[in-house]
Amino acid sequence: MVFDANDLPTIGITMGDAAGIGPEIVLRSLEQREAVGKYNALIIGDGSHLRSVASQFGVSHILERDDVAVDDLGNLTEPIEIGTDNAVSGRASAEYIERAVRLWQDGRIDAIATAPISKKAIALGGYDFPGHTEFLAKLTNTERFAMSFFAGELRVILLSTHLPLTKAIELVKRNRLVDLIEFSSEQLSRLLKRSPKIAVAGLNPHASEGGLFGTEEADEITPAIEHCRELGIAVSGPYSPDTVFLRCSKGEFDAVIALYHDQATIPVKSMSFNSGVNVTLGLPLIRTSVDHGTAFEIAGKGIAECSSMTAAIDLAAKLVSGS
Repeated sequence: MVFDANDLPTIGITMGDAAGIGPEIVLRSLEQREAVGKYNALIIGDGSHLRSVASQFGVSHILERDDVAVDDLGNLTEPIEIGTDNAVSGRASAEYIERAVRLWQDGRIDAIATAPISKKAIALGGYDFPGHTEFLAKLTNTERFAMSFFAGELRVILLSTHLPLTKAIELVKRNRLVDLIEFSSEQLSRLLKRSPKIAVAGLNPHASEGGLFGTEEADEITPAIEHCRELGIAVSGPYSPDTVFLRCSKGEFDAVIALYHDQATIPVKSMSFNSGVNVTLGLPLIRTSVDHGTAFEIAGKGIAECSSMTAAIDLAAKLVSGS
């Protein structure tokens, strides 16, 4: 794990669930990487499985490059069935995440980019976490964190994530919004190296059209924005949710606060499908990830799209370097 070009940042890349598309998209991403010569890549996974996948898809040369290394945990000790949830690959994928955090704590990697895991498989493997975000928060003793998506100039931060829509609407409250706006401004300033301009999406059509289509904007959202502006945060809105994401993608804002899960993911995936990146805000380390799952149905077939993985690795390198 010693790189000749040791002045470059090192991105730790967990290979994800071996039964899914993770190993394939990690290898193909390094083959198609945009930031060649700008970072070293340390793949954290099972060496024999990676070599097998690389040989199967004709990319073995990737593992021979000077700027690519493998941290081999050798933890796939039993045969696994590709395309299915199982305890062996689930446990192994969780161990890659634990190893990545230890490497970062030891100063051996500068950021983490994660390939997809299966929530069911890690549960079968004995880990009680709903996903990467909560697991990484536990490993780094992080209490305050938020899910966000980066897709070029479009950056979206979520007020709530995987909840029924009725429950998500109940959570659109002044105090929660104030907390998220303050937190987002702080975290984006750290990542972007500048004070960000933040927009807040409305909840109702046309941000309620002055109260014609709902009261949440007047009762909860606008008071939160006004309070944060008094604190010196460059935040504005609420804006009509059918246009604010496009405006952000064109550079008018640095980020948009979305009020529920699909309000965020629909514009991200519509405008940047396969190239959006999940970024966990609040962690002491830089962590990026793909915006999709394990895709068990196509695992092992050589047809997985690697654009989101490529974007995740490249974004991690850019955030480390501040470019």
